[in-house]
Amino acid sequence: MKRRDFIRNSMLASGAFMLPSFLKPFVSMAFANVSGFRNLVIIQLSGGNDGLNTIVPFGNDEYYKNRQIIGIPPSELLKMNSMQGLNPALVALRPIYDQGFMTILNGVGYPNPDRSHFRSMDIWQTASASDEYLSSGWIGRYLDSNCETCKHPFSAIEVDNNLSLALKGNAKKGLALTDIDKLYNTLQKPYFMELTNKANENLNETNLGYLYKTLIETSSSASYIHETSKVYKQTGTYPETAFANQLATISQFINSGLKTRVYYVSLSGFDTHTNQRNQQSRLLKIYGDAVAAFVNDLKSTGKLEDTMVMTFSEFGRRVSENNSKGTDHGTANNVMLFGGKLKKAGIYNDAPDLINLKDGDLKHQLDFRSVYATLLENWLEVKSSPILKAGFERLNFV
Repeated sequence: MKRRDFIRNSMLASGAFMLPSFLKPFVSMAFANVSGFRNLVIIQLSGGNDGLNTIVPFGNDEYYKNRQIIGIPPSELLKMNSMQGLNPALVALRPIYDQGFMTILNGVGYPNPDRSHFRSMDIWQTASASDEYLSSGWIGRYLDSNCETCKHPFSAIEVDNNLSLALKGNAKKGLALTDIDKLYNTLQKPYFMELTNKANENLNETNLGYLYKTLIETSSSASYIHETSKVYKQTGTYPETAFANQLATISQFINSGLKTRVYYVSLSGFDTHTNQRNQQSRLLKIYGDAVAAFVNDLKSTGKLEDTMVMTFSEFGRRVSENNSKGTDHGTANNVMLFGGKLKKAGIYNDAPDLINLKDGDLKHQLDFRSVYATLLENWLEVKSSPILKAGFERLNFV
């Protein structure tokens, strides 16, 4: 069995082990030297969110010519300039935008786009070209780079039951977890205590030895997260949705001083082939209300200056609506950024060109890997080219 497959099929991918007592002194020494840090929170809108009905180009007549049924009237929009406005379901984000804590990148994509959900998501998560297949994610390779602040598995956490490809490196990977207290208490049971106590005796180069090594790493992270996150009691007010709960968990981790650099969450359901207006509006409200609560929470605790939030989807939708009051798979899309240190708040670049299309789809203005390069270089402060496997132009949003 290959080492990567062995780990992928094990419980260790979720960090579901605790720290044996004999390792605690060594872990304390390792964590004591971790210095200050910035946080990157990545939000994935799964299914292909319709960017043209999220950040609406109401100032372009072509939008309403192509969307006579699902087009959102100008009177309903939250206008940001003479060309674009927010979907009304995102009303909670309007004060965030007005305060300069939000940046919108238009037309983000890549050459020769793929309209398959699975393939396009792989491209975004691995930072590959459309004709390139990688088995490691861009955040995973960030962990592999062994930078000063990304040496431990807890350097990247996905608040979910499963770990996305984005957080899987060739040598290291992040952790996937939902309820750290429940996880920790479960792992106090005798079976796991006995298993972890055997770890130090089996650190060899076999698959089993590699499994035990991963057990120790993930166990130490689980113990650290449990102990550290107890120091802060959540005070922010969040909507009663599963997605908001994920962001509330991240807020607790950030405000407790957890030395995690990257957090990852997902919101699904954006494959709106039919009856799009209602379905997308419901999802955007869940997203907007939760992100606004998260940003306001971090602002109140002074942590927004050290946090950058990036929202993406695997592709946008076609410019023209279909015959089912929806939209089909498209290409370029907008990326939304939130934070307290944005260099260029508001609309970053020109609205999408709705006339100069390719096969009925938008042409991308910005390569998504330039967004990644900017976050890696200017925010996480690591060299991007070894991680992205090429050099990409950096943008000026941070």
